[in-house]
Amino acid sequence: MVFGVLTNTKSRFWFSDKAEILTEGEKTLSLNLTEKKAVVAEVSAQVAQAQAIVLAEYRGMGVSDMTVLRSEARKAGVYLRVLKNTLVRRAIDGTPFSALANNMVGPLVFGISADPVAAAKVMNNFAKANDKFVIKAGAMPNQVMDVAGVQALASTLGREELLAKFARTLNEVPTKFARALAAVRDAKAA
Repeated sequence: MVFGVLTNTKSRFWFSDKAEILTEGEKTLSLNLTEKKAVVAEVSAQVAQAQAIVLAEYRGMGVSDMTVLRSEARKAGVYLRVLKNTLVRRAIDGTPFSALANNMVGPLVFGISADPVAAAKVMNNFAKANDKFVIKAGAMPNQVMDVAGVQALASTLGREELLAKFARTLNEVPTKFARALAAVRDAKAA
């Protein structure tokens, strides 16, 4: 099954249904063992710092749509990659996210973030605008979430929003106190 064709001026490439195989005519270019180990190590490093992982199916999406998603993920500090499921299973084995391995079926994009809300928010907002992008599952340490759980997580405030709200609250308390003191002083003066 061919997902899409990448064309440049020199040659034509086809993607097979195996995520890591790129075909050039008759020649197959797949990851060798060293490259696979490097991918597993990179993903393991991301998972070690992660507070949330979200899986979504991207079947039928165009390159321009994925570029927009990657841009949004980068802005939010989300590690976003299309990876072979078996490599990610190896990376999450023995971690608090290991239960997520049962949901890794089909062509998936993985969103991993240190902020528990960022990956869910970016991927959920993108899924609202793109029908072909379907959230499959998510996880926080030792807790697997279904689609509804990911959407609920996405609707909560992120770290930056919570810090801004907290700072606003801290600023309002002295302001209100000063206004109350001024009102008492004005009442006594009158």
